[in-house]
Amino acid sequence: MEEKDLKKDLEEYLQALKLPTFVKNYQAFAQDAARSGQSYERFLLGLAKEEATSQYDKRVERAIARAKFPVLKDLSSFDFSVVGGISKHRVMELAQGDYLAKKESIILIGNPGLGKTHLATGLALAACKQGKKVRFFSAAALVNDLLATQHTLQLSKFKAPLLRSDLIVLDEVGFIPFTTEGAQSLFQLCSDLHERVSILVTTNLRFGDWISIFGNETMTTALLDRLTGKGHILEFIGESYRFRQRLRQEEQQRLEEKTETG
Repeated sequence: MEEKDLKKDLEEYLQALKLPTFVKNYQAFAQDAARSGQSYERFLLGLAKEEATSQYDKRVERAIARAKFPVLKDLSSFDFSVVGGISKHRVMELAQGDYLAKKESIILIGNPGLGKTHLATGLALAACKQGKKVRFFSAAALVNDLLATQHTLQLSKFKAPLLRSDLIVLDEVGFIPFTTEGAQSLFQLCSDLHERVSILVTTNLRFGDWISIFGNETMTTALLDRLTGKGHILEFIGESYRFRQRLRQEEQQRLEEKTETG
């Protein structure tokens, strides 16, 4: 078999086996192996590692795209020193993903501006990197989607991929009160997800105040029972990060003005 036919057949087999990185790199790897006198096994190992890394990166990219994060924020950029009540060790343990295997939930509770959404995004991103199916929603947007699909008789179709997920993030529960119909729709979804899919909630409301957004004490109690029964509760304590940042900026501006006039 001539060299060009050998190359053509090899690439066809590699494509059929869904090994695109092999196709892209085998010639360069073969040349390097020949120059350095590598064994066939080491040459093949190098190609296999490159293929595995490429496929992993693509899986993570797809998982992140499906999650629909509003902004990507990693746990490595979260400043644990400025927020009280949050243990970095505990968060990093959660990031390992055991709670996902156990279908447990996480509730991040505290005043606005303390980084709850950042931490929720970081944990959800860690889940994506572990090959988990994640979907990120603002609570208000999710309720709107539930009501819209319910009115068009598409609710079951909308819920189906959520029920196949590993983690659903409900961000900013409590910022906007729900209508009675909206509260019931969200309650029903959370009931459907219970013990099937982990739920990660961020909220600025203490549990005793949840009735102000759900409107029904029995339903609110039942929802909290589902979320906290097998859940991890992390309470954020401190001043708003954005508020502190604004104060620093104003102080810096005053100092600059004082220097200019002095």
